[in-house]
Amino acid sequence: MTQQLRRIVVVGGGAGGLELATRLGKKLGKQKRAEITLVDAQRTHFWKPLLHEVAAGSLNAFEDELSYLAQAKWNHFHFLPGRMCGLDRDNKVITLEPICDEKGQEVVPSRELEYDDLVIAVGSTANDFNTLGAKEHCLFLDSRAEAEKIHTTLLNHYLHAQSAKKEAQELNISVIGAGATGVELSAELHNAAIELARYGLDAIKPNKVNITIIEGGERILPALPLRITSAVHKQLTELGVTIKTNQIVSEVTKEGLNTKDGSFIETDLCIWAAGIKAPEFLKELSGLETNRINQLVVRPTLQTTLDDSIYALGDCASCTLEDRKGQSITIPPRAQAAHQQAELLTKSLCAQALGGESMSFTYKDYGSLISLSRFTAIGNLMGAVTGDMMVEGALAKLFYISLYRMHQIALFGRVKTAALVLKDFISKTTRPHLKLH
Repeated sequence: MTQQLRRIVVVGGGAGGLELATRLGKKLGKQKRAEITLVDAQRTHFWKPLLHEVAAGSLNAFEDELSYLAQAKWNHFHFLPGRMCGLDRDNKVITLEPICDEKGQEVVPSRELEYDDLVIAVGSTANDFNTLGAKEHCLFLDSRAEAEKIHTTLLNHYLHAQSAKKEAQELNISVIGAGATGVELSAELHNAAIELARYGLDAIKPNKVNITIIEGGERILPALPLRITSAVHKQLTELGVTIKTNQIVSEVTKEGLNTKDGSFIETDLCIWAAGIKAPEFLKELSGLETNRINQLVVRPTLQTTLDDSIYALGDCASCTLEDRKGQSITIPPRAQAAHQQAELLTKSLCAQALGGESMSFTYKDYGSLISLSRFTAIGNLMGAVTGDMMVEGALAKLFYISLYRMHQIALFGRVKTAALVLKDFISKTTRPHLKLH
């Protein structure tokens, strides 16, 4: 009698989930030691930290997206399109929503999928904190589709201005939230204004594009060291970006933003980039413990507190560890954390397939890097050799680009990634500096 393979299901094909499925496929799937299944509502993968470039048009998402089906074939795992909507922990079964076409017709019915080990890696979405009018009047940056919607809206403003043939037209853009996403997006939008004028859409001059960052805290990039924040603040100001701190948005209207101190900020294009939360369905998922922003609470092994066979990683997981001084630290929702957690879970699940134990996660902070479009990059590198070293300019930009290349190496290996680097270099000579459609 053939022994049934261990069934490992990974829900969510973001950076952490796809890296985990790929690694497990190579180590367990290829050797027929486990059956690996990746579930995601989308058909393709795109690295979320690059969405701000898609929104501004600096990057064409089509060129960098990855087919889940192809990645599954190449790396010995299965891909199942669908959105998780239910969990039966007693019978170890997840439920997937039906898949419908654009007309609402059911293409694939609701399905159930059995598991022995379940990894939830569904990422996060923007947290609008139930701000009045935010959902109706703001654009968000949670997915490729939303990033492309921002880009299309931006182009439509320019096309409308070009057809009107009026002089001294202005475009007011408000970015709510001064974390890494909001800051990087603002710099990319400033660059887009320059490039659009160069390509003939010059009815709105670059100096008439008024970009304002609104931050509720005392400074931009509150999670980063003050010296990094100060350097980025200075660079953005020199680019002409207006920064308003200690300003909490109370209402978003069609005309602009109202703040709690009574100020009004006129806005033609409003983008929400403040705060994150895990998807809503997690807080009612078979009684699993969640925190106030819907993240699944996990132990150092990344196992959920109430079920040893269910793990969570990345932005949808709340993991608290003790540092060397015995102080509690909560792992930040960053790509490098998801990458490290995927590595740890690969080792743990491989060990369990051989009858071993789960391993505990140790987070290593390698620093933070902020890209200000083509203008510069600023950040700090942390390590045993470098210590805590601030970097800026070309060196910082090189390290920033390497973060994405590391993700590609995890998915494709070094040889294929080298080919992708060469492809990107060559294609720069045959395409415009900005996506114009």
